Order: sequence, then structure tokens, then C-alpha cells
Amino acid sequence: MARQSIEVSEKAGVRYLHFSSAWVQGAMRLQRPNALELSYTREMMAGLLLRTAPWPRDALLIGLGAGSLAKFIYHQLPATRVIVVEIDPQVEMVARLHFALPDDPRRLRVLIADGADHILQGDCRHDCILVDGFDGQGRAGALDTLPFYQACRARLSESGLLAVNLLGRGRGFAASVERIGQAFAGRSLVFPSCDQGNTIAFATAGEAVDVAGSELVSRAEHWRAASGLNLLPLVARLRQAGCLPHDRLLL
Repeated sequence: MARQSIEVSEKAGVRYLHFSSAWVQGAMRLQRPNALELSYTREMMAGLLLRTAPWPRDALLIGLGAGSLAKFIYHQLPATRVIVVEIDPQVEMVARLHFALPDDPRRLRVLIADGADHILQGDCRHDCILVDGFDGQGRAGALDTLPFYQACRARLSESGLLAVNLLGRGRGFAASVERIGQAFAGRSLVFPSCDQGNTIAFATAGEAVDVAGSELVSRAEHWRAASGLNLLPLVARLRQAGCLPHDRLLL
């Protein structure tokens, strides 16, 4: 099992999780513990703009961190079953003690295991796979390899979507994007980098994504009103970056 120094700090009403460095691994606003504080975590939920309810019925998260994504899905998508695979048992303990991770194994299970092994050796299918796993030096290791992405593709349902947090300023960023594209036969999209420098890549191998720009805005407005999740800035950046040919998001 991975062992690393884990630190918790607070500033201006926000609690932060760090792994052996000043680099933030997760955050929680104390007055809104179930909201997605960091912009890249909000963008990892952009699948809600690409699919319609009751998607996703089943979500697999690789990497727990401060539990932000797990908590958001648990509270805002009550029909969704969540499994989180976290390699370090200390991370789960800190998430429960300091970041309000719910204790409800019927709907939210945390497995202490290697995320790459779980994907490569398993055979269950998921509507949503969210990959956000790094060590204290920002290395994804086996979670950023072609066999891993190919296994993710095999583990997706027909309506399944993969979302991967890439460190957009890292030297290996272009190679990561190429591996995802290769694994999914080009059916991938890299979002314009968000504020923290994180870049989110989405991919699918089943049911096509074809959503008009106006519908993206409508869905973003719905989720902002329903849950506080604001993806309108992302839609604007996608348009600015030319990611919506003929004003449609195609994947």
C-alpha cells in the first residue's frame, strides 16, 4: 500500500488536502462541504452535460483525495451507486475525519486497492469512470498508460464516459492525450485548461455524444440551479477554443 505524508490545512474558510507538498490534492469549503470547490473537479462532472438522466447509474472513481467527487455524486445523484478505489488507507481515514466523507457502504464503497490493477483485472462495467490519481510528486504511474486506458474502455457501459484529470502543464501531457486517443480510436476530447492548470480529457467508445451548444447551455443552467454545479464557464471556453464544430459537441 502507498504510504505518504498527508497534511491538512485551512485558509479563508477552505480546508485543503496535501500529499507531502504544497500541491493541493483536494479542497472543501467549510460552509459548503458537499460542493465542488476546485474548478477541475467541477469539470470532471461535465458528463452530466453529455448524457441525460438516469445517467450515470454506476460510477467508478480511481483516487479518493478529499472525497469531493464522491460526495458530490452521493448527495446530488442519489440513484447512482459509487465505488471508489484508493491505494492509500490513510487517505480514506483523512477524508472521513476531516472532509465529511459519508459512511454509507450501500451507496458509496471505498476499496483500498491499486486502481490500475482494479481496472486491468476486473470485468464489471460502469457508466462513468473518473480517474484522478497522483502521488505527492504529481505522477500518475500506471494510471497513465495505454493498457490502462484500453482497460478503461473495456470497462465502460454502452453509455459510458471516461474522464481523466491530466496535469496540463506537465511534460508528459501530449503523450497522455495521445494514449487516450489511441485507446478510444480518436473518440476523445481534451478540454481547454482550467484555472489550476489541470486539464480534463473525456472519452467514450459506445453511444455517440452529439449535443448542440444551446443544449449544453440549457443543461448547464439546469445543474447550476439544481446542485450549484456551474459548468457555464466550461461551455464558454469550449466555444472559444473551437471545440464545438457547427456549434455541436461531438464525441
